[in-house]
Amino acid sequence: MRVLVVEDEAKTSSYILRGLTELGYTVDIADTGVDGLHLALEFDYDAIVLDLMLPGLDGYGVLTQLRRQKSTPVIMLSARGAVDDRVTGLRKGADDYLPKPFSFTELVARLQAQTRRRTEGHEVTTLQVDNLMIDLLARKVTRAGQRLDLTAKEFSLLSLLARHQGEVLSKLMIAEQIWDMNFDSDINVVEVAVKRLRAKVDAPYGRKLLHTVRGMGYVLENRHSDQSDEAA
Repeated sequence: MRVLVVEDEAKTSSYILRGLTELGYTVDIADTGVDGLHLALEFDYDAIVLDLMLPGLDGYGVLTQLRRQKSTPVIMLSARGAVDDRVTGLRKGADDYLPKPFSFTELVARLQAQTRRRTEGHEVTTLQVDNLMIDLLARKVTRAGQRLDLTAKEFSLLSLLARHQGEVLSKLMIAEQIWDMNFDSDINVVEVAVKRLRAKVDAPYGRKLLHTVRGMGYVLENRHSDQSDEAA
């Protein structure tokens, strides 16, 4: 899940960023309404966490302009928990409203609920490659019926590869989407992560699903005739 957090309180945005990143989310931060609106319109997010009281353009203003072009789920945050404020936010297009101070666990639950509502009926919530099953909502992975114990980053990496089943993804593409790294960054972290993921997903099983394509990157697919993979 890719989430945009528009929040001018550094302590709050850092708290949300750290928590969501640990869960494997990709998070962008904006500390003004103008910057938040720009990112929200420029990129596609699964959800937006939007503070009401922002410098310059407030949360209501961001919502009003956003809804002219996009229907991205928005959860509003505000220290003002009055009913009128919540009603105003919802009428302007917010999908949910969470008063401050809030529980991080509740925020995650609300984000998941918004994603679940959005995906029902038109987007898969499970991915399958041979006998490998990935439950995107429960964040659970099994192979041949056996649960695999993956870290948050390993789950994100496997999900990315599964969403692009049969497509070769370069190390740079993976680094940008999972670790938010740019071209100048050290992407050896991808090689290390793939090795660890392969040890859990493939090593105990006869048929290998995670393959290295020499000079190009990695691909997750069920090959009828396995070719020997080089080291990650």
